[in-house]
Parts: sequence; structure tokens; C-alpha cells
Amino acid sequence: MKTVRNLKLIGLALAAVIVVGMAGFHFLEGWSWFDGLYMVVTTLTTIGYQETHTLDHAGRIFNLAIIVVGVSLVFLGIGSLTQALLEFELRSFFGKRRMEREISRLSDHYIICGAGRVGRSAGRELGQKPAPFVLIEQNEQKAARFAAEWLVLVGDATQESTLRQARIEHARGLVAATTTDATNIYIVLTARSLNPGLKIIARASEEDAEKHLKSAGADSVISPYAFAGHRIAQSFLRPHVLDFLDTATFRHGTMGLEIEEIQVVQQSPFAGQTIESSKIRQDLGVIVLAIKHRGQEFAFNPAPEDRIEPGDFLIAMGEPGGLRKLEALANVPS
Repeated sequence: MKTVRNLKLIGLALAAVIVVGMAGFHFLEGWSWFDGLYMVVTTLTTIGYQETHTLDHAGRIFNLAIIVVGVSLVFLGIGSLTQALLEFELRSFFGKRRMEREISRLSDHYIICGAGRVGRSAGRELGQKPAPFVLIEQNEQKAARFAAEWLVLVGDATQESTLRQARIEHARGLVAATTTDATNIYIVLTARSLNPGLKIIARASEEDAEKHLKSAGADSVISPYAFAGHRIAQSFLRPHVLDFLDTATFRHGTMGLEIEEIQVVQQSPFAGQTIESSKIRQDLGVIVLAIKHRGQEFAFNPAPEDRIEPGDFLIAMGEPGGLRKLEALANVPS
């Protein structure tokens, strides 16, 4: 920020004036270094104490230069500091208003309750998609850390007013990811009462909490500790399978593969086609791993003659570019 840079330059200039003033009084008047520092500080602060020692003509001219330069820098610094504080307050005010306006326009979005490790991880994944979401966090300092890149709402996610402010009635899904199971249960109960059709995923710390969260209305419950234990065991038993899945789902491998879920709309050129006639693999280099027909189980490893119907979900794997093209064709009318 320009104002902050100006403040730094003014501070350096004032430090230089103090050093030059000390040296001047020391060498011109023969004062001690402390007496020179005392004289410069009283001059710059315009306190008006008498001179530490009587000045001769050269000393007065030098002190006059210190007064003109130093006092000018002090007042310039005060002005810059005032400007910086005013800009900060205005930016905070208008930034908050802008965020409130953006949240008020959200629709078909996700709500993440809690800015802990689980909530932050979910936010990063949604942000990479990108998918619209709002983060609810009760701690203002923690919320401020993410306000620059995410939509953040400071409040208690167990309260109806906070969830309504996050437009829960228009949301697609909610993540209850606070650090305590009791708080997550309250969030799930409140969210389910406000939006019965909302998909809710909850975080559970204790094993016994899973049944209570599902009874409260959570569609699925995930325990980070159980998941971590499972991954540790799989790292020993099936390390290559786990590496492959990590490559395809977490996007940090060297193979450049991803696995995506893609819905086929009514007017898509793929609707009514078979796997073979759609030429998804030949034209896009994408492999269809499974098809989820409406109201049916997954059809894994579909045969060439299996038909793609409108409303189906394709579980596909391939390079990111091919998957983006497939998603565009599956969702855009021909």
C-alpha cells in the first residue's frame, strides 16, 4: 500500500535527521552524544525546552535546519498516519458491505460452518472447482484471515439468524465442521429445520457422535480420525492403489489425471447415446468409470452398448482438459 510505504520512508528520514543532528551538535558544539540526542528530540517534538547548552552562531544555523526539516517530517508523518488509519477504516467498512452484498446474492451454494482444519480444507477444494460457498466462523480474528479470498460471515452457525444470513434456504449443501460434536449437532438440527432438502455433511470427533448427527438430520458423517487411520492402514496394505487415487482425486500427482462427476442434461449431445456411439474416449481421451442412473445404483465399468440417459451422472477419469470439454458438452445444449 502506498500510504504504508510513505510512512516507512518518513520514518527512515526522521531517523536520519536524528543521527545527523546528534553528529552535528557533537562535532560543531562539542556536546556529548546524549546531549545531542536530547536536543534533537525536544526540537522535533516542539516541546520548547531551553537549549541544553548555549549555541554559537554555527550551532544556531544548524539547529534552524534541523527545525525546518525535522518538524516538517513530523507533521508529514502525522498526516500520513492519519490517512493510513482513515483508509483502513474505510476499507474495512466498505469491504464488509461488499461482502454482505455478495453473500445476499448467493444461490445454489455451499455453507461451511467452522474455519478449522477440516473447514479450511473443504473451502480450498470448493475454491479449486470453483464452486460458490460462504464460510461461517465465530472467531473474528480467524475469520479475518480468510476474508481476502473467501466470502466469510462472522457469527454463530447454531443460530437461525446466522444461517439465514448465509441464505441457507437457497443453498445446495452445508458442512458442519466445528471442533465439537455438540455444536455440529445443533448446527445440523437448525439447518435441517430451515431447509429440509439441504444436503448436510457433518464432522464427528467421537465414534458415538455419528448416530446422533444422523438422527439430527445429517446425510453423511465423516470422522477425520477414522479416515486418517484408514489411510495409514491402506498405505501399508495397498500403497500403489492409494497413490493412484490420490493422484486422481487430490490433483498433486505427476500423472495429470482427475476423476470428476459430470451430469448429462436433457439437451446434451450425449443424451440417448451409448458409451460407444458417444465417442467420449476416442474424441476426449476420457474413460467413463461408472454411470449413475436416476434412482438406481452405480453401473461400474459400463459396457459399450450401455445408454447414457438425461439426468445421468458420469464418473469419468482423464486429463483436466478432456474432463472440462466433457463437462461443457454434457451441460450445454447441442
